[in-house]
Amino acid sequence: MTTWIHYIPIVTTLVAIPFTALLLKHWRRKPDAQYLLWWTIGVAMYGVGTLTESLTTLFGWQETVFRAWYISGALLGGAPLAQGTVYLLLSRRMAHLLSVLLVLFITLAAALVIASPIDYILVESHRLSGSVLTWQWVRLLTPIINIYAFLFLAGGAAWSATRYLASGEGHSSRVWGNILIAVGALLPGIGGSFTRAGFVEVLYVTELLGLALIWAGYTVMVSRPAASVHRNQLA
Repeated sequence: MTTWIHYIPIVTTLVAIPFTALLLKHWRRKPDAQYLLWWTIGVAMYGVGTLTESLTTLFGWQETVFRAWYISGALLGGAPLAQGTVYLLLSRRMAHLLSVLLVLFITLAAALVIASPIDYILVESHRLSGSVLTWQWVRLLTPIINIYAFLFLAGGAAWSATRYLASGEGHSSRVWGNILIAVGALLPGIGGSFTRAGFVEVLYVTELLGLALIWAGYTVMVSRPAASVHRNQLA
């Protein structure tokens, strides 16, 4: 049964579009900033994922849309955003190496998602769930990517906030911006856990809140950069 909650991804998609455009504009001003490129890809994929959820609500379950949802959401929903943070926290050489490994891993996982047969008995007309994949072992690859994304996106933001707090900038935009990003990154992961338990509606709510908080954190840090050696990283 379709309820108003199932229409939330439409709103999330409409939020993702201008956020992606904003990040793209920022990256084009700083084409050498790899973190901005990855963040742009990440928010774009975030929007693709919520778009597939929107299409399912509006038009019902479709196999192509489902596979696109799993790849863009479960595999690419947070990893590109996290990879952007990797470029801020680690050396460029290490970040490049992790980028190659991440792309290879996601490509392999995506190929398996595309190749897996579908158990149509488990398909629900207006709900998406990875349980319909016949090769259920493919879903074991998703937590690996999600843990990677959580460690660098949420963990990286939390670490940065702690670092700025310890430096005496407790009320700076850097602290609050990183806190917003950390919480925003955590919410979709919580929603994904509920999805595995069969409550995909929770994911719809946490996706919207998470993206809104990540945008808010980004805006806070870009509009009021802290006075530090890293003050121009986001500007």
